[in-house]
Amino acid sequence: MQKTLAALVVFVGCLVAGSAQAAPPFEDTIAQRTIACTACHGPQGRAAPDGYYPRLAGKPAGYLYNQLLNFRDGRRHYALMTQLLDPLSDTYLMEIAQYFAALEVPYPPPARGTASPEVLRAGRQLVMQGDAARRLPACVQCHGQAMTGVQPNIPGLLGLPRAYVNSQLGAWRAGLRRSHAPDCMAQIVRQLSLEDINAVATWLAAQPLPASSKAVAMLPAPQPGAINITCGSAPAPQQAGAKP
Repeated sequence: MQKTLAALVVFVGCLVAGSAQAAPPFEDTIAQRTIACTACHGPQGRAAPDGYYPRLAGKPAGYLYNQLLNFRDGRRHYALMTQLLDPLSDTYLMEIAQYFAALEVPYPPPARGTASPEVLRAGRQLVMQGDAARRLPACVQCHGQAMTGVQPNIPGLLGLPRAYVNSQLGAWRAGLRRSHAPDCMAQIVRQLSLEDINAVATWLAAQPLPASSKAVAMLPAPQPGAINITCGSAPAPQQAGAKP
């Protein structure tokens, strides 16, 4: 009950913040129907300034769709998101995902950090090369050499605050965030120490976005000796564009 009330307070706060500007005239459009999303995730899904609500704009539609399902169906845990999504159909969740995926808005520059060179080197090693001795694949093996993601289901790793990356990797490590089986991220992150997670999050958050921040069309060719990874994903609904 306390969690539900807390989530309601956060939701009301987001709506109040989002309604501080003059209310737009009613239009039955996906942009207006997602005001409940942008109230917390920022205008056009650019991300909230506190870094807690991540960017939605421009992420692959399949990734966004999977995360909406994960919140609705209990693989990710945040009561506010679950309550918002619980009555919505798969097709409507895909429509929401496709709307945000199609938005093209610029990323802010990376925040200036104070990490030591040793931490940054360790993070870069894990992201770019992995750790063969521990059978840890490089992050770029799945997320793309430019780390902007891969269509249709793999998100980019850049443009996210260090605290957010840290918290999400920590949630996977603790079993508080899950994906469809086989949950490859959970398998990988459980092999990381807290120091590893901090190094990865710190290095990623310090990287600027490339000139093209769009997810690439296909996975990069595997490097010699690359560790085979199999990841689960929800099938797309047969029809998108329907209201709940």
